[in-house]
Amino acid sequence: MNRPEPRRQPPPPLRLITIDLDDTVWPCAPVIAAAEQAQYAWLVASAPRLTARLGPDALREHRLALIAERPDIAHDVTAVRLESLRRLLAEHDYDPAHADEAMALFRDWRNRVEPYADAAPALRLLRERQPVVALTNGNAELHQTPLHGLFHHALTAADAGAAKPHPAMFEQAMAWAGARAAETLHVGDDPVRDVEAARRIGISAVWVNRTGLTWPEELPPPVLEVTDLHALVAWLDAAGDQPAAPEDSRAV
Repeated sequence: MNRPEPRRQPPPPLRLITIDLDDTVWPCAPVIAAAEQAQYAWLVASAPRLTARLGPDALREHRLALIAERPDIAHDVTAVRLESLRRLLAEHDYDPAHADEAMALFRDWRNRVEPYADAAPALRLLRERQPVVALTNGNAELHQTPLHGLFHHALTAADAGAAKPHPAMFEQAMAWAGARAAETLHVGDDPVRDVEAARRIGISAVWVNRTGLTWPEELPPPVLEVTDLHALVAWLDAAGDQPAAPEDSRAV
């Protein structure tokens, strides 16, 4: 069955662009792997009784079980990791307060992202047009990354109290910018958590497909599919919609 082609018309005049972070402006898997490896090496040295029994896969399973047990913190990946470490340290007769040191190490490595080559130049152009807000389910601290200063504002699932596809982050971003859904464009790599989640509340959404994935058959196509952010800028340039970002917007 042939799928309808994505609609290519430009969005209505914009007052806000929201952009996902992981796998949209930088690859996520390598930095998470490095952060977990660094943290596990710390645990080997600092909590050998724990690592003698549990390898990295078992730690991951423990976090997943904790998410099922504690839906109240499931949206906050930092809180989940921290609580999991505290429990495991206590179970192996270590001071659970040491989890704070382990998480500080993890967060340091988590921020050592390597943005895609197109991300910084495209973001510099986008932030001159209208407010640009980062929305992420992850726990990268934007001001500690190479892309600091290229967003006007940033929201995480921990800030919003819910992870995408819940609408909370989108709604908070629009409230911050004073923008309506029809004046907002979201950009992200996940068909459900980004594109469909935005569309459910009336926000046009662009799919960033860097790895040649196939769009899910069960979902209507996105307003635009791009392989990098340069193509997004070109599309907006063609639309001729270039309202300026507020002069007093805080960069992060």
